Amino acid sequence: MTFTLADDVRRSCKIGFSALVMAGSMLLAACNCEPAAEMTLSGLSRENFKTDSTALYVLKNKNGMEVCITNYGGRIVSVMVPDKQDSLRDVVLGFDNIADYLPENNKSDFGASIGRYANRIDKGQFVLGDSTYQLTINNGPHSLHGGTTGWQYKVYTANQLNDSTLELTLTSPDGDNGYPGNVEAKVIYTLTSDNAIDIQMSATTDAPTIVNMTNHAYFNLNGDPNIPITNNLLYINAREYTPVDSTFMTLGSIEAVAGTPFDFNTATEIGARINDDNEQLRNGNGYDHNWVLATDNNIDGLAACVVSPITGIKLEVYTDQPGLQVYVGNFLDGTVTGKCGIAYQQRTAICLEPQVYPDSPNKKDIPGWYDPTITPDKPYAHHLVYKFSVDK
Repeated sequence: MTFTLADDVRRSCKIGFSALVMAGSMLLAACNCEPAAEMTLSGLSRENFKTDSTALYVLKNKNGMEVCITNYGGRIVSVMVPDKQDSLRDVVLGFDNIADYLPENNKSDFGASIGRYANRIDKGQFVLGDSTYQLTINNGPHSLHGGTTGWQYKVYTANQLNDSTLELTLTSPDGDNGYPGNVEAKVIYTLTSDNAIDIQMSATTDAPTIVNMTNHAYFNLNGDPNIPITNNLLYINAREYTPVDSTFMTLGSIEAVAGTPFDFNTATEIGARINDDNEQLRNGNGYDHNWVLATDNNIDGLAACVVSPITGIKLEVYTDQPGLQVYVGNFLDGTVTGKCGIAYQQRTAICLEPQVYPDSPNKKDIPGWYDPTITPDKPYAHHLVYKFSVDK
């Protein structure tokens, strides 16, 4: 095939980076898929991802953790981590073959390296210098995640540097989905010895343009997509968020989370308030909003933490970006079948997407917002870490 292409939990969440040394034998508990010898620990066959331009790359560390990535869209396909019983579980959604990732089969962002611009741009328009640019429209009246053929639908050039590091590069030409400037993008995935997925994203350009990259992994820390993540405990280090209208577009205001269902400064079950009578929850069909992080763009500050009470698996998020888009699979409806033949139902996963705020190109002059413009002398960089451990 070829193609173009709660308080106790909060305190626990604030432990920070710590090494995890696994004891005893580790058992496979990803799903009912039993891997053959030539398959990955998560039950994936590399042959199912092999085409003239794509492949499946496997990262491992000394603890037995495994991360599988395809260069189609720079997507994380599976993440095998130990639970409180020292059994390995796959904690991300995705597909078990390359064909299902193609837009004609499933228009999805599962696990993708998003670009040029993560999230929405109002009506797909922005002004840069003396020019107005029109982007492709693919989300109601707006442009989402780079447009109709964003980077999640492009083939990155892959270079596996060692057993634990994968380098992906991509050339985005001037005019790509309406964006100006030739851009050279890079994503480096590193599986660290303390069970973290360290992601370094960068981009250079030959002319002024806008860039906002992120990762779009769908996490189910229950280790079973049949179980919704509404029971997971979520902590977000943010005192404010950016409200949206009924088209999911940011209003331009920054509002306090205190006294609202958006306050996760104390770890709270994701589903505890998701059906409250609240205009913003109705506008987002649940949580699909950007939180204003209180980490001062410091990679060492904890941005968010999620813990499954079933498996004990804990995910900490670290980033040097100012915002965190949190999406809880509101629009999954059982029509998409993923790995192990499981139909992905509503709220079966959470996405934690660090980034510059949505529609920042049109709101960069509002106090508190950010200018996402890059130039030949001002390249783009984003450091993101997904750190796994266990609450026993």
